[in-house]
Amino acid sequence: MKKTAIFPGSFDPFTNGHHDIVLRALNIFDKVIIGIGYNSSKKNRYFDIDMMVEKIKSVYRENPRVEVIVYNELTATLAKKHKAGFLVRGLRNTTDFEYENTISHMNRNLNPDLETVFLITSPDYAAISSTIIREVHRFDADINKYLPYEV
Repeated sequence: MKKTAIFPGSFDPFTNGHHDIVLRALNIFDKVIIGIGYNSSKKNRYFDIDMMVEKIKSVYRENPRVEVIVYNELTATLAKKHKAGFLVRGLRNTTDFEYENTISHMNRNLNPDLETVFLITSPDYAAISSTIIREVHRFDADINKYLPYEV
């Protein structure tokens, strides 16, 4: 049976750290769906979502095992729709763990067949966050070295 995982996030923007998690998840799963969600606590995106979809798709255009979608529903519901038994989440630090652990419990409550797999961020990417990248970009500094595509 095919093992499908969803890698959900706002990906505003999708960074080299995210890319590293996808590549490592492909060593575990047959298919990885990158789900760009509308986070209700993040009212305005910094990078246009359609542009981000195209940029991420361009990174994986040669890899049929990666799909990029946009969704506006509970991640647990999305997983059911796509017959995904796994969620993949990257953890940079203990703060990420506390937040992600709580979410994983709720996802499991909503969809008992759903397992969350935590991958520890590679040390080279531990200091990279979308929030920091947005701030650097806001002040016209070059962010391309932190992204797997050009902005």
